[in-house]
Amino acid sequence: MSISLEQMKWMYATMVKIRYYEETMVTAYAEGKSPVFNIGAGPVPGEMHLAAGQEPAAVGICAHLRKEDTVTAPHRPHHHAIAKGVDLKRMTAEIFGKQSGLGKGKGGHMHLFDPEVKFSCGGIVAAGIPHAVGAALAAKMKKKDWVAVAFVGEGAANSGAFHESLNLAAVWKLPLIVVIEDNAYGISVPKKVSTAVASNVERAKGYGIPGFSVRDNDPREMYQISEQAVRHARNGEGPVLIEIETYRYLGHFQGDPELYREKNELNKLHEKDPVIRLKSLLESEGVVASDIAQLEAQVRKEVDEAYDFARKSEYPTIEEALLDVFE
Repeated sequence: MSISLEQMKWMYATMVKIRYYEETMVTAYAEGKSPVFNIGAGPVPGEMHLAAGQEPAAVGICAHLRKEDTVTAPHRPHHHAIAKGVDLKRMTAEIFGKQSGLGKGKGGHMHLFDPEVKFSCGGIVAAGIPHAVGAALAAKMKKKDWVAVAFVGEGAANSGAFHESLNLAAVWKLPLIVVIEDNAYGISVPKKVSTAVASNVERAKGYGIPGFSVRDNDPREMYQISEQAVRHARNGEGPVLIEIETYRYLGHFQGDPELYREKNELNKLHEKDPVIRLKSLLESEGVVASDIAQLEAQVRKEVDEAYDFARKSEYPTIEEALLDVFE
């Protein structure tokens, strides 16, 4: 399937929005945390996992989803949330712990939840897959052509929840798509020393379901394979697994010294930056530089407005913070 120019523009704009959002969060998160790194200090306390570099995984499949389709995300969720259409202002306010946030400041970065677009973030490794199975089962029982997409890291593919969920989805022929984002590291452990198979697509065969592999973080290939996967699931043909070879430009968490990185690894990865590659594709399709710049300016404006909204929002009072907790 070829990508229409409008879809390509949406993908590029969304990838730029994700990248700029994550780069802005790097600065916001660092506030008040030096000279000695203090995870609890600053306007954004707690652990922070950012997804700069992993944009194709989220954008490629969300281009084919509807509002009624469910997406579950792991502890690195911002790119999934943005691609699914989560309210950016309320999402940012939630990360800042503000009353105007998606969960009124109670969930934070690793527990984002927006029922308006059927998005949730489990936080714990592989926790979102059973939720997606439940959403897929609900869609089938209601005789709807909705699909459920569970994003996980390659490390989560070694967990029991991953295998139990795939088995059940295959047995019940549920409209589930599991997207494994293989960014080469489970925290600081390379995949090659933690996983017995080179590609998790091999594991799909064990459950009798289709498995697809996307190499080299390619946004166009992710879009095309995702179209096949979504069509397969939406037509009632059962679950699908996609594994995309992707790259995170930042550490496992902000403050990660990244001593496990190989020499010059990041320089090599940046040479294959998916945002730059998609921009080059737009240019080859005849989109002029001024139009591309306008797309970039618009999404950056949205991100800036979201951060401004979050900073100006109020923290919950003690009474508000306790509301719904003990009821």
